[in-house]
Amino acid sequence: MLVVSRFRVPAAEVDAFRRDMEVAHAALAARPGYVRGTLGRNVDDPDLWVLSTRWEHVGAYRRALSAYDVKMHAVPLLSRALDEPSAYEVVEPGTDLNVASPRALG
Repeated sequence: MLVVSRFRVPAAEVDAFRRDMEVAHAALAARPGYVRGTLGRNVDDPDLWVLSTRWEHVGAYRRALSAYDVKMHAVPLLSRALDEPSAYEVVEPGTDLNVASPRALG
């Protein structure tokens, strides 16, 4: 499972945001089921940042979000993410995909 969270960060907030993002990533990385992750900044639009993480499965990610350390150190940062879907299934050759239907009505 792939989670992509994008953020719009004004230049004046970059230093604090980067520290917060590193702390948030560390809290997520300490949880069972975490595979790997990357912090990034857009090369064409430096106000646009991304936190991309890979998880063994959606349950591992959802359980990670309910962990105390993640609630304290990652959820406040994740709440600043752009309002867009962030969880993706990984598509590999020969694998079945989830049923294409919305998970929530909006």
